[in-house]
Amino acid sequence: MEKYLVFVVGFPVFFWACAFPLIKISLEELTPVNLAILRLFLASIIFLGIVIWQKKRFSQFQKQDTIRLFLLGFIGISVYHLALNYGEQFISAGAASLIIATIPIFVVVLAFVFLSEHISWRIILGIAMALVGVILISLWGNPDASIEIGYILGALAVVLASFVGAAYTIAGKKLLKHYNPLSLTAYAFLLGNLGLIPFLSPSFFEQVLQMSLVTWGAVIFLACFPTVISYTLWYMALEVKQASELSVFLYATPVISTLLSTVFINEQITVFYVFGGFLVILGVYIVNRQRRKHIRLVKD
Repeated sequence: MEKYLVFVVGFPVFFWACAFPLIKISLEELTPVNLAILRLFLASIIFLGIVIWQKKRFSQFQKQDTIRLFLLGFIGISVYHLALNYGEQFISAGAASLIIATIPIFVVVLAFVFLSEHISWRIILGIAMALVGVILISLWGNPDASIEIGYILGALAVVLASFVGAAYTIAGKKLLKHYNPLSLTAYAFLLGNLGLIPFLSPSFFEQVLQMSLVTWGAVIFLACFPTVISYTLWYMALEVKQASELSVFLYATPVISTLLSTVFINEQITVFYVFGGFLVILGVYIVNRQRRKHIRLVKD
């Protein structure tokens, strides 16, 4: 499993990088709440189908974990998407990806407090170096880049999304002792998204019926790839890696976002993008090199 970690983590990072512009597109025809409901409803249908047709692949559901799984899904998934969608009404996709890149900072703190994970100075250095790279890319990655926060509430909403995203990683890490990654993700989605039912309104059905094919395509992609596939793969990676170590890979998200913009909409990049990307890669390398050394010492 560990030798395939680059792919297991790489797919979620890539798909999450694609999500920011797709959310922007979807918000042209859907409110933040309605987008979250539709995206997570479609994802829940997929998970329900998998549960029905692949029962043998799922860990035994334990009734005593019902509340914990509901809170994991509602706070870590539903609240995350509600806050992110709300924030992207007021701030740019670049600003949102930059703020979301603070997830590893929250993960390191929460992992130290709740999981008693050892955080060395080298890991802190790697995280700080990667964060500097993210800032350089997000602010000056291309000549037209701008981080404009129109409303402070929009920025604070994305900060909230970053925090609950980190909490989802930490809380899920503990539950992985009882459930395999697919089971944990499916149960969290199916239970947690029930919390969205009170947010349903007549406008949801009105907007869904009037959606264009472009928006449908964006929402279906968001439901399948950055949601179902990425959340499942993320917990698979958490089975073999520390949360604080794994979370540093999230710094690659804004790097990939900038690169995708360059390739598909012909945005130019600057020397800051190249230097920032180098810092991100170097930061990830330092964190993982330190972790591998620690594992060898323990085994010896």
